[in-house]
Amino acid sequence: MLGAHGHEILVEKGAGIGSGFQDGDYRLAGAKIVNDPAEIYGAAEMIMKVKEPLPLEYALMRENQIIFTYFHFAASRELTEAVIKAKCIAIAYETVQTPDRALPLLIPMSEVAGRMSIQEGARCLEKLYGGKGILLGGVPGVEPANVVILGGGIVGTNAAKIAAGLGARVQIFDISLERLRYLDDVMPKNVATVMSNPANIRKAISEADLVVGGVLIPGAKAPRLITRDMLRLMKTGSVIVDVAVDQGGCVETIRPTTHENPTFEVDGVVHYGVANMPGAVPMTSTVALTNATLPYAIQIANTGFPKCVQDSSAIAMGVNIVRGQVTYKGVAEAFSLPYVPLEEVF
Repeated sequence: MLGAHGHEILVEKGAGIGSGFQDGDYRLAGAKIVNDPAEIYGAAEMIMKVKEPLPLEYALMRENQIIFTYFHFAASRELTEAVIKAKCIAIAYETVQTPDRALPLLIPMSEVAGRMSIQEGARCLEKLYGGKGILLGGVPGVEPANVVILGGGIVGTNAAKIAAGLGARVQIFDISLERLRYLDDVMPKNVATVMSNPANIRKAISEADLVVGGVLIPGAKAPRLITRDMLRLMKTGSVIVDVAVDQGGCVETIRPTTHENPTFEVDGVVHYGVANMPGAVPMTSTVALTNATLPYAIQIANTGFPKCVQDSSAIAMGVNIVRGQVTYKGVAEAFSLPYVPLEEVF
């Protein structure tokens, strides 16, 4: 589709193999396969990725080059400073926002991560992986597990659906009464809605077998809802899956982990902190993300910067850093950097 609009597409050799797409598939679609990232960064006016630029790519980014990907700047000062230094134009998937406050490029990955949080949490509850040895849904004559979900957004809603479907007892927390009313209407009877405040969270986690962190402040650090001292309230062998780890995490003791080594233990509580959960199901994730990003990618490629921003308020919300200036308030506040309104950098 990008080729149909007259654009030349460069794809790194082997880029799609992990998701089930061969180099030949891209060639048939009109792309040119190149050998390494340096060649792409050196030639392309616009870069599309799934995750943020890696440290080995920092030196490859160029002034005025558009980079359209997940950045999660608030979780990494190093990345933020590298992009500022490169003077490129960073448009972040996670902060593209429509007038109704929806986050269309975060939604598909949040759907995947929310559903996976229960799948992974249930596995971590098995004795082999450090958990209490509890089956999430129980069996006749044996109580099901207690699942606590912090955040009633896309991650939380999808997590609650899966946990409830497996037969667990579920509590879902949010600070919005309006959202809780909606969830109360659509969720099955084994899902209870709870107002999010420190007292309610403390009580819930003391009885929880599995806690899922699914809170989000777009573009900013996640709020800390579970502190280190609160861990002592939790049962030995209970599990925390913090989906918010991409934005610093809503659990004080969480740190990013990998699919190869996904968990660690603090005070007897198993912590799961994989920072790219959808990467475990790359074919589903690739198609879901591309469905959402393609219309915006075409608009940015067709009109360039700043025209795409002037034409689309959603894309404007996605612009985080422009030619060394931080244009997204949440990123500036995370690192006490100067904030420059987007309209002042044109």
